[in-house]
Amino acid sequence: MAAVRFTPHLSMHLSCPDTVAAGETVAEVLQAVFRERPKLAGYILDDQGALRKHVTIFVNNETLCDRERLTDRVGPHDEIFVFQALSGG
Repeated sequence: MAAVRFTPHLSMHLSCPDTVAAGETVAEVLQAVFRERPKLAGYILDDQGALRKHVTIFVNNETLCDRERLTDRVGPHDEIFVFQALSGG
């Protein structure tokens, strides 16, 4: 199962502890996470299922290629890091 980690900023809004989830693509892994934490999906995905503009995902320190369908392959020992951009002054 892939390890899934979230930026600490998201935990200010909802529960999103580090976890592990099964799946062969980023989409499958995230759907497994969202089954346990459905509110998290709204912070990460838009209404079309694509990544929101202010969210970036890294798989093993490499930027996600497919931001729309999340079809990047994931292995059982991979790490997915969900990063929410911050703005302000």
